[in-house]
Amino acid sequence: MSSTSSFSPTVATLHVAIGGAVGAVLRYQLGRAMTVWLGGPAMSIFPWATLAVNALGSLLMGMLAGWLVRHGAVGSGQGSEQLRLLLGVGLLGGFTTFSAFSLEMVLLIERGQFALAGLYAILSFALGISALLFGLTVMRSFA
Repeated sequence: MSSTSSFSPTVATLHVAIGGAVGAVLRYQLGRAMTVWLGGPAMSIFPWATLAVNALGSLLMGMLAGWLVRHGAVGSGQGSEQLRLLLGVGLLGGFTTFSAFSLEMVLLIERGQFALAGLYAILSFALGISALLFGLTVMRSFA
């Protein structure tokens, strides 16, 4: 908790918990929707849902960071800190799945699918960084 916030660690934790719960449910529902859309076999060959979640989560994190910075949120008060905790730490933290990425990378490698593992790593990194930069650029263009 920063020295400028005036709410308790319990309230801060509740913001993170509520956001995290919503983010986790959204991540789960996106995975289900992609399984319906692409089919089970496609989803078992390549971790499409995790790739999509990491790219989308990075885009949204870039947009949130750009918005918070643009509006002087850093150190500017309780409301912006609550948004950062609820949306950034909670919702997007619960939504993005980098730990799932690590597990799926190991599974691809263990199955001897080295080309898919390499493609997955490159796409995850490139799309995540590019999406975050795009989100920041979009938000900066409104300044």
